This record gives sequence, structure tokens and C-alpha cells, in this order.
Amino acid sequence: MALEKVKQGVKGCSAMVVKIGGEDPRKIVHALKVGVAMAPVSLIYYFDLFHDGYSTGSGLYAMWAINTVAVVFEFSIGATIGKGVNRTFATLLGGALGVGAHSATSFAGNTSESIMLAFVIFFISGVATFGRFIPKLKARNDYFFLIIIVTFGLIAVCTYRGEKLIEMAEKRMFTVLVGYATVLVCCCICPCWAGQDLHTLVATNIHTLATFLEGFGGEYFGTGNKRHEMEGYRGVIDSKSIEESLVNFAKWEPRHGKFRYWHPWEHYLKIGRLTRECACKIDALNGCLNSDMKGSLEIREKVKGACTEMSRECSKALTEVAEGMKAMTRSTHADPHVKRAEAAVTNLKWVLQAPIWGDAHLLDLCPAATVASLLMQIVACTANVVDSVHELATLSKFKNPNVVTDVVLINLPLDIK
Repeated sequence: MALEKVKQGVKGCSAMVVKIGGEDPRKIVHALKVGVAMAPVSLIYYFDLFHDGYSTGSGLYAMWAINTVAVVFEFSIGATIGKGVNRTFATLLGGALGVGAHSATSFAGNTSESIMLAFVIFFISGVATFGRFIPKLKARNDYFFLIIIVTFGLIAVCTYRGEKLIEMAEKRMFTVLVGYATVLVCCCICPCWAGQDLHTLVATNIHTLATFLEGFGGEYFGTGNKRHEMEGYRGVIDSKSIEESLVNFAKWEPRHGKFRYWHPWEHYLKIGRLTRECACKIDALNGCLNSDMKGSLEIREKVKGACTEMSRECSKALTEVAEGMKAMTRSTHADPHVKRAEAAVTNLKWVLQAPIWGDAHLLDLCPAATVASLLMQIVACTANVVDSVHELATLSKFKNPNVVTDVVLINLPLDIK
């Protein structure tokens, strides 16, 4: 019985590893890179590279280097650089504050010095902790304030017991730099760029909305069979935190690929916000699709043409801008689709205002009117998304798509006389 459970557990773990590796093989590579980074740093402890008691007392200083690699080594280059820079400067500042606190209180007696150190630790820790609550600082520098508290408290307390102050500060800083340098070297192996992930995520989210709208007309009016392809939009609604994190990480990254220095990363948040707004409208539209109250078939037939046209053209427009974003080229075919969708909105308004409804019951009109209203709002959202992507293309200097001209060679018979 126990052996059977072990076998099932092993099979479950294997299936999970295969699934995660299949979805994103970079995660397996990242795990291997962390192992490669940890191995050489651990040699500092094993071989006592600094002698003179460097690895004495459970190898405290070597543990700092190992801790740096374990904590700083993130999945993306931007996250790793951001944490590393914050840790380095926080260690410098925390060490300097610790040395300063020790120098300022060393003239007092033992009792007075301990009280003064406690007050300084209280003040610095309180200020640094409050800094973590400031929104603009928390997004990129939360880890900075945390390391200041740790480093300052560690050096201030240890020096009170007579530890070698300067030597401790130097070794603390050096081991952090050793760990960070190891991380940077390993980042050069199959690097993962947060900027590229952000770009791909935003483009994929737009394409996901296009997929839903492509299948909506047929599903609602009973002429399609793409229900299983229309559920992905829910992930778009929950993508805000991921996008914000990727934007913060991307700002730390150097120039790579087609992403230049000062790339407009903040603009991706605007596109993401507009995309989620559209996804919320689509979620309401999906509720109408799943509702048992869809109104009479006769009423739906009267709005079918305009609704199907709006859904189809919005899908094409979003597909165009999504494909253009992925290729980092300007989308030249999205605007005509938006114009046709807006023309369909005008036609639908005319149909709704026309005296063709007779004595139709209000309960029969509401479902169709709700769908029509949501689609009109989605057209407006689509236009906003398209305009925002065009702005990104201008700010990022996307290239115009290459126009390929087919050249047909015709072999003409030679008139030989």
C-alpha cells in the first residue's frame, strides 16, 4: 500500500515536471543555472579562501555569499539586476550607517552606548520600514530598505560586542559582490528578459480577446462551434499584477534585441489597462452567451447582421495589432476594420430605433439589446486599444511592414532569323 502511494507520488511529480517544462523550458534551464551559481560560491566555505578565521563560527561570511546568490538570482535579467543593485547599495549604506553609529556612540560608557545604539537602531529601522510603504519607492526599492535594516542592525549589534568593525564591513560587502558577480555570469547563459516577456504577454492578451470575438457571433446566433477556444479571456482580467511586475523588472534591463534604451515600458501598462477594460466587457458578453434568457429567435435575427459584423471586425482589428506587436511592426490594416465596426454600430443604432419591433415584449427585447449594447462598447474599447498600440509603435519606432512584390518572370521566345 505504501509502495503504491510512493509510485503514484513519483508519477505525479514526473507529470508535473513534464508539464512545467513543456509550458516553459526556460524554467528548467533557470533551475540548472541556480545550481551552477551556488556550486562555486560554496567553495569559499569549503576551502577557507580568506583564511584568518574567515570561515570560522559556522562560516558566517561564506553564508552571506551563498545567501546573496539564493536570494538575488531571479528568473529574469531585470529582476536579478534590480535585486542585486538594491542589495549592493543597501549593504554599502547600511554598513556606513553601522560604522557611523558605532563611531558616534563609542565615546560613551557601556551602558550609555547600548542605550544610544538601541535608539539609533530604532530610528533607522523605523525610517527604512516607513520608506517601504511609499508607493513609488516600494515598487522598485522595497528590497533596498529591507537590506538596510538587516545590514545596519547586524553591524551595529556585532560591533558592540567588540567585533572587528571594518573587517566585518569589508567582508560583508565583498561576499555580497562575489555572490552578485556569480549571478551575473550565470545570467549570460540563456538569459530571460522581462521586457520580452512583457511585450509577448500584452500582445498575447490582445490576441486572446480577438479569439473570443471571432467565435462569439457564431456561438450566440447558433452558427459556430468554437466554444472551447473562447475561455482564455479570463486570464487577461487577472494579468494586472504580472504586467506591473514585468514593467518594474524591464526598467532595470540593458538594451537587448529590438528593445532600446529608454523603451516606453510604462505605455504597456496603458495598453494592458485598456485590454482588461475590454476583457471585462467580454466577460459580461460571455454571461449573455451562457444565459438561458436569450430572447426570441426572431428578435435576434434582426440584430444578427450588425452584431456579427461588429464582433468579426473587432476580432480582425485586434488580431492585426497583436500580430504587429509580436513582429514589432506598424499595423496598417487594423484601422479599416475599426472603421467597418463603427459603421456596423451606426447601422445597429438605426435598427434599434426603427419602428420594426411592433408589440414585442420587453423581456424579449432586453437580452438582444444587452448584447448589442455590450458589443457597441467593445467596439469603442477596440478602437482605444488599437490607438494605444499605434502610440507604442510611434514611441518605440516600430518598422513599417515589408511590402513584398511578386516578380513573375516570363520566358519569351526569341525570334531568331
